[in-house]
Amino acid sequence: MQFAFGAGNMYVTQLQDAFGNTVANPTPWPLAVLQDGSVDISGDLKELYGQNSFPAAAARGKTKVQIKVKPARIFAGVWNAIFFGQTLATGYVANFTDGSAGTAIPTTPFQITPTPPSGGVYAADLGVFNVATGLPFTRVASAPAAGQYSVNVATGVYTFASADNVSGISVLINFQYTVSSAGSGQKQTVQNVQMGFAPAFRADLTVSYLGKLTNFQFYKCVATKMAANFKNEDFMVPEFDFSAFDNGAGQVMGWSTEE
Repeated sequence: MQFAFGAGNMYVTQLQDAFGNTVANPTPWPLAVLQDGSVDISGDLKELYGQNSFPAAAARGKTKVQIKVKPARIFAGVWNAIFFGQTLATGYVANFTDGSAGTAIPTTPFQITPTPPSGGVYAADLGVFNVATGLPFTRVASAPAAGQYSVNVATGVYTFASADNVSGISVLINFQYTVSSAGSGQKQTVQNVQMGFAPAFRADLTVSYLGKLTNFQFYKCVATKMAANFKNEDFMVPEFDFSAFDNGAGQVMGWSTEE
């Protein structure tokens, strides 16, 4: 007897990018730490009725194959292969939330230059807060008064009012930064491409139990949905929905069992 147990293992291989170009030497990517998934095959049934209660004939019309998967392991290559199909670049973007005891506003010129982690480069201001009150400072273009600040976004230098130095105020500075060193991750700026274009990929699924394998091959797929669901005190598990279709050779999917 043959059964299937667990979420199995799935691999995706990008075939075309978001502009319809064939990918040379495509890399297969694992959908690692797969939580669950489903394969739904459905067809429209067309029924022919006469004067009797039951149909005289039935024929299948449009048929579709829909796949849903939830891989917990985050790979930039997987996200790109399934949904975006555009260019990946080295590095990453991160938001720094100041969790320290705060930094006291210094004497003239009343400036603080935060240091991005991991040798990163300052990119954007995400706000300044008074440590004692938890209230946000107000950002101004220049010459800040009490409770205000200005920032040079090119250098990441924050300037405060002399009055806040005299009052002995400490601040928390939140900001965005980028890291671009080799091996530091991958990032992407998603381009607004023309409708009709979407990356296409192949998907291969194997589910095993007691040494016997159940396999599915989806020769060409296009994603219909990507979701990243966040919960307090739980893991973020991305979800992908995609549909299989004709690969140009009259093939949609393959499947096999050992019994």
